[in-house]
Amino acid sequence: MPLRDLLLGLAVIAIWALNIIVIKVGVAELPPLLLTTLRFMLVAALLVPFHPVARHQLPFLALLSVTFGSLHFALLFIGLGQAEAGTGALLVQMGTPFATLLAVVFLKERLGPRRLAGLALSFAGVVVLAGGPTLPSPLPLSILLLSALGWAISQLLIKQGPNVPPLALAGWVALFAIPQVALGSWLFESDNLAALRGAGWAGWGAVFYTAVMSSIVAYGLWYGLLRRHPVNRVVPLTLLVPVVAVFLGVWLLGDGLGIHKLAGGGLVVAGIALIVLKFGSGKKSAKPPPAAD
Repeated sequence: MPLRDLLLGLAVIAIWALNIIVIKVGVAELPPLLLTTLRFMLVAALLVPFHPVARHQLPFLALLSVTFGSLHFALLFIGLGQAEAGTGALLVQMGTPFATLLAVVFLKERLGPRRLAGLALSFAGVVVLAGGPTLPSPLPLSILLLSALGWAISQLLIKQGPNVPPLALAGWVALFAIPQVALGSWLFESDNLAALRGAGWAGWGAVFYTAVMSSIVAYGLWYGLLRRHPVNRVVPLTLLVPVVAVFLGVWLLGDGLGIHKLAGGGLVVAGIALIVLKFGSGKKSAKPPPAAD
């Protein structure tokens, strides 16, 4: 890969890793479902007017808004409010093993010994993480794993559904997800108006960053790289996302870096590597970005 494209790829990885930190900071100022709603509103406003879709694609996008918008993103924001950023980044990467299992069950894909080993390593990593001090209760673990499952279901739907350009998909999914997440915020969160009035640069900056930088800028750069290069040169970069997020959490938020996080995180990343890397393949493919993008 030319140096320019390699740097662009690393920039995308940095954007996605920092996105975890930004969400963690943002939910300290704004309730998580309110923050998610504002994020979707900004994404939809910036993308929907410029990326129309066919009428027959709307039911698919509405369904995807439930799994990708509400189940993945809303639970991600809630979970990161209760877990360390680095641990959250590692747990949400379990979307890849979940997607592999769903493909085996529903699409009858073959698992093979390499991917089976990857699944075993990934789930072993979660067990190690769950035994560490970064998850004081089972609740954040369950919420973040459900978020990963939402991502996995969404990838299965995208694989089987109509071909929608990435930015159009992001915009219309956000549009359909707005009333769902807003209703959840109204029902389960309190003092939203006070939170909006009291939000500072961290809260509003999180809205901007998660919508513009993570969803729009990073998406555009990522799919540009996939158009220009074989997937096996681009996708391995995504393995750096949880690694960078862990160290950003330690550096910027003072998160711990104990043996459970190092060992469990290493197992998760190693397992995902066995699942996603296609050694010796030069085929181009529009692979989805990592979870928590």
